[in-house]
Amino acid sequence: MESGNKKGYLWAVSAGASAALAAISAKFFASQLKYVLVVMLNVVMWGCYVNSMKSLSSLQATVTNFATNFLSSGLAGFFFFNEALPLKWFAGASLIVVGVVVLRKSSIEKKTHSN
Repeated sequence: MESGNKKGYLWAVSAGASAALAAISAKFFASQLKYVLVVMLNVVMWGCYVNSMKSLSSLQATVTNFATNFLSSGLAGFFFFNEALPLKWFAGASLIVVGVVVLRKSSIEKKTHSN
C-alpha cells in the first residue's frame, strides 16, 4: 500500500474515533464541559476527515470513518455503559469490516486498459 493511502486510512480512522469520543463524552460528562468536549472533538473529527480525503477517495474516507465510528461507539456502549450487543450487531459489524476490506483491496488493484 502506498504511504499516502496508509496515512489517509489513519486519518479516516482517527476521524471515526474522534466522532465516537464526542458521543461518549456527551454521555459521560455533565454541565458545560460536555458541550465543549463535543464541539472540540467534532472539530478534530472534521480536520481528520478532510485530511483523509487528501489521500483517499471520498467513498473510502467516508466508509472508513463510518465503520470506525460505528464499531467504537458500539464497543464503548458495551464496556462503559453496559449496553447489550446482540448477535445481530456483531454480524452487522463483521459485514461492515468485510466491506471496508473489500473496498480497500479493490482500490489497490491497478486497472489495465486495452486499446
